[in-house]
Amino acid sequence: MNAEFEEEYKIIGLNIAYYRKLRGMTQIQLAEKIDISRTHLSNIEAPNIPTSLSLDVLLKVSKALETPLSKLVAIPLDYNA
Repeated sequence: MNAEFEEEYKIIGLNIAYYRKLRGMTQIQLAEKIDISRTHLSNIEAPNIPTSLSLDVLLKVSKALETPLSKLVAIPLDYNA
């Protein structure tokens, strides 16, 4: 993972966790639906473990959560990289 984008990965992971919970899904349910391990999904969502994810995984998450990709990658306006 590129250290330059650590904060962005954290935000994306938190967004994924937010929309997953909003849909009432567990990590296991989402992980199974997008064909990754629960551990990998947990790492993606964990703010203290910035974990990269492929565009394929991000698109699968978007589809599984029925959430626009733009919402998953939304960075707050007050964020300063």
